[in-house]
Amino acid sequence: QLQLVESGGGLVQPGGSLRLSCAASGFTLDNFAIGWFRQAPGKEREGVSCISNSGGSTNYAESVKGRFTISRDNTKNTVYLQMNSLKPEDTAVYYCGGSYYYTGALGQYEYDYWGQGTQVTVSS
Repeated sequence: QLQLVESGGGLVQPGGSLRLSCAASGFTLDNFAIGWFRQAPGKEREGVSCISNSGGSTNYAESVKGRFTISRDNTKNTVYLQMNSLKPEDTAVYYCGGSYYYTGALGQYEYDYWGQGTQVTVSS
């Protein structure tokens, strides 16, 4: 079974940057498309970005386009989310999800495997 572990969250000031990592074990990561999602208190989980198995295709939510960049290093079994120009509204628990198929969609129900999440707080 694919196991995913997120890391890299923390407290950052508005305008700052963080890089999240999603490390996989149990399977080689190039068998899976990976999505990043976030959930703020009292809100539903929303899709942030996703990347195909090879890394050749990506998609972003409108709210993060131009600020976030998703990438993957299959040799390290890791997917990254570089987050720049962070805003207070980016505050949430960030999760990565794994899916056997890449569709480019950011719906959580397309993903079968989940990590435990990492907290990102953007505040001055």
